[in-house]
Amino acid sequence: MPTLIAKPMHIPVPGNKIIHEYTGHLNTGESGISIAHMRSPEGWSEPGQRPEFTEYTIVLKGTMRVEHVDGVTEVNAGQAIITHPGEWIRYSTPGAEGCEYLAICLPAFSPATVHRDAA
Repeated sequence: MPTLIAKPMHIPVPGNKIIHEYTGHLNTGESGISIAHMRSPEGWSEPGQRPEFTEYTIVLKGTMRVEHVDGVTEVNAGQAIITHPGEWIRYSTPGAEGCEYLAICLPAFSPATVHRDAA
């Protein structure tokens, strides 16, 4: 029988980024995949990271800036980017409208496997 996910779980994070996890460790106990709907405001950024998972980011509105060892990639609404395990990356939203996007991680996102840079 199919499993209905009646609503996402709001995940509190520092700053004013909004995360709603539909499936993943917290909302469904899923370790194989996580799917979250995110909203980040203008000027938001997070520390660099070197995650153990593949992350698929699909931008719905605005622009996501992805810094990596080879430079910077701007991902606009209607585009997507795939980051790979072990790559250093840093996400930010420089544009005035911020960014609304979906993040899909395989295996599921976990604070233990994201390996953020020291603050």
